[in-house]
Parts: sequence; structure tokens; C-alpha cells
Amino acid sequence: MSDWSRTQLRNADASEGGGPDAAAEAALRAAKEAIASLASDAAAAAAGVPATPVEPVATTPPPTPAPMHPAAPMDLPKFQPSGTTLPPKAIDLLSNVALKVRIELGRTRMLVEDVLRLGDGSVIELDKLAGDPVDIYVNDRPVAKGEVLVLNDNFCVRINEIIDPASLEGGVKASA
Repeated sequence: MSDWSRTQLRNADASEGGGPDAAAEAALRAAKEAIASLASDAAAAAAGVPATPVEPVATTPPPTPAPMHPAAPMDLPKFQPSGTTLPPKAIDLLSNVALKVRIELGRTRMLVEDVLRLGDGSVIELDKLAGDPVDIYVNDRPVAKGEVLVLNDNFCVRINEIIDPASLEGGVKASA
């Protein structure tokens, strides 16, 4: 946008109250005048006539900003460490909370009749194969998968995968 167009816009804003419609109309008017001026200059140049000179418009210089004063230093009181200890972190407060941990080897469905027939040496077939990862639940929520090991004649579970909480459809509670 030329200086002339900017000046026309400023003058129109000042004379018409500066509202959004007035500014848009002034911009449209200035654009039309600029296009008409360019068209007439192009037609004159094609005819071999020199272009009409544009009158310089007097512009007011921008206002000078107020001088800035350097900031004065501020005296802050000297704080001494107090004799009190800081409270424990929030996670430390939970360190002694007991949680229910369950390791699930597999599941099956049985009729009451079949359960009543169970006795010493009965075999119950589960829905998982030997070697499949076991599910680890904390407070009935799935948290990990692992594999069963024997260490010093005790069963134990090695965690192989932590389950992403976002992958659990909104934290659906696992059924036992």
C-alpha cells in the first residue's frame, strides 16, 4: 500500500469516526482511487503521454514515546532457614498403604455339577496355554503381564510388560 493510500485511510478514519464500517468504506474508496489512478497512468503510458505526478501528502511524524527511566533496585528482606522440616512428599504418604495384588494364570467356566465333582487330583483346564503370559492385577485393575518362574522352590512372576492405562477402555474394572 502506498503512502498516499495510507494517508487517505487515516484521514477517512479521523473524519468518519473510525468505526469498522467507516474504515472498510475508506479502504474500498482508497483502493478504487488507486486502481483508477494506475489505469489512467497505464493508458497514458500506452499513448505515449507522461504519467501525472502524484502530489506529496503531508504526513505527521509518529508521536515520540515518553522517556524511560531505569528501574530502581528493590531491597528484599533476608530470609533465614527455619528449624522446621519439610513435609514428606505426597507419594511418600502412600508408601505404607496395602494393595491387593492378584496373579491370574487363566480362567474357565464350570457348571455347579462339575464343581461338586472336584476332588483331590482333579484337573481344571484353563483358557491359556502353558507359557502364555500371566495377568497381574492390583486392586482388581490390570497393570502388567509376566511369566511364572520358580526361585528357591517358590513361585514368582517376572514382569515383562506394563499395561498402558490409556489402552484400558476408560479403566474398566476387571472381573474375577
